[in-house]
Amino acid sequence: MQNKNHRQQFRLESIIRSVRAMSVEVQTEYLKMQNEKESNARSYPRHFPLVISKAHGVKITDTEGRVFYDCLAGAGTLALGHNHDTVVNAIRDVLDQQIPLHTLDLATPLKLSYMQELFSILPAEMRDIAKIQFCGPTGADAVEAAIKLVKHATGGKSILAFQGGYHGSTQATMSMSGNLSKKQHLQSLLPDVHFLPFPYKYRCPFGVGEGMTARLSAQYIENLLDDCESGIAAPCGVIVETVQGEGGAIPADIEWLKELRRITAERSIPLIIDEVQTGIGRTGRMFSFEHAGIIPDVIICSKAVGGSLPMSVVIYREELDQWQPGAHTGTFRGNQLAMAAGLATLRYIREQDVLHNVHLRSEQFMNQLNALKERYAEIGDVRGRGLMIGVEVVDPMGRKDRLGHYLPNGALAESIQRECFKNGLIVELGGRHSAVVRFLPPLNITEQETNAILAIFEKSVAEAIALATSAC
Repeated sequence: MQNKNHRQQFRLESIIRSVRAMSVEVQTEYLKMQNEKESNARSYPRHFPLVISKAHGVKITDTEGRVFYDCLAGAGTLALGHNHDTVVNAIRDVLDQQIPLHTLDLATPLKLSYMQELFSILPAEMRDIAKIQFCGPTGADAVEAAIKLVKHATGGKSILAFQGGYHGSTQATMSMSGNLSKKQHLQSLLPDVHFLPFPYKYRCPFGVGEGMTARLSAQYIENLLDDCESGIAAPCGVIVETVQGEGGAIPADIEWLKELRRITAERSIPLIIDEVQTGIGRTGRMFSFEHAGIIPDVIICSKAVGGSLPMSVVIYREELDQWQPGAHTGTFRGNQLAMAAGLATLRYIREQDVLHNVHLRSEQFMNQLNALKERYAEIGDVRGRGLMIGVEVVDPMGRKDRLGHYLPNGALAESIQRECFKNGLIVELGGRHSAVVRFLPPLNITEQETNAILAIFEKSVAEAIALATSAC
């Protein structure tokens, strides 16, 4: 009997090995086809060579059966993680009720319910004076719409943006983004865009750091706007992220945000807050600008606002609504599935007090990452707001900047990312020289899942540093 059981176990293990071998072969073929046929513009597959077969919550499974913790979460789109029951059921309801999937900008009961829910989460001071523009599927289209909106309303010419900012990859949105590598060979970018210094305390643009960074930035902006020889034509708006995402999870100083609102309000310059990645709970408030207690003129939303499906909107003060019918349109601005998923997500976050979980998990991340920073000189800075967290990787063997900080080490950050992937964790890079490891987990991630993610990250950091040391 023992020999029979042994033979059965051997056959089972042989079958499992055969299935795994077939899965590896199938995945290799999929990746080969993608490599041969998909555009060179693809990015994520270059860092994460896998073929996803299923996903739920914070975990995804590839066709080989490997399981990964996903701290990319659709670049922040998946507020509740993959295939949350609330979202899936909302989508099923649309299909079962034969609600039209595509309605342009025509009204449906679902659309009106979605609008009511979205307006209900606005600060009280804005609810009764706001209007909404439904845009195309991407955040970039909403950014474009916002810029057109303020140009129509003000007659201004210039756009003021910030160094290190990111607003999309269209011609116009790239014009307002700090990243040079993606636009240096493009012609005819949006004219009259001028860049201001962002209060990046760790790499202070003024070379002073600490509390002076934000103060000098605000003073610089106010002086520029009041200088009749500034060389900048009357601005139609200022666009800013309260936490620079692709720029490296850099949170703006709260007092600086208040000053920026005062400066723009006193000069009747519309303040545009890009909430594409920060919005809908990511920073611990429904909108990230709420941390500063300010009211912007324009709010740009996408990603999580559609509950994981394509959606973007612009919410703005009603006095800015000066454009004519058809001034900004888009075929897919009536995505009913996205409205259903978005409505379900907004309600779930509110009813289940998900924002409280964001605060708890943020504290957990920050405490453990800062402890890791104390052990490894290669970790220069840990920062972020809510569950939008960045770890800046540096070269402790190299020279220091004017503030005494070691320079960014993009090569080591990339090595850490690779080791994370090998160990079952997906994290993205960002910031200058791609030297910032970024965490964007689902907002409902648990304490146990967070511990598991941080354990993998710590292991991967140690392995990457060991590899770098052995290579020297």
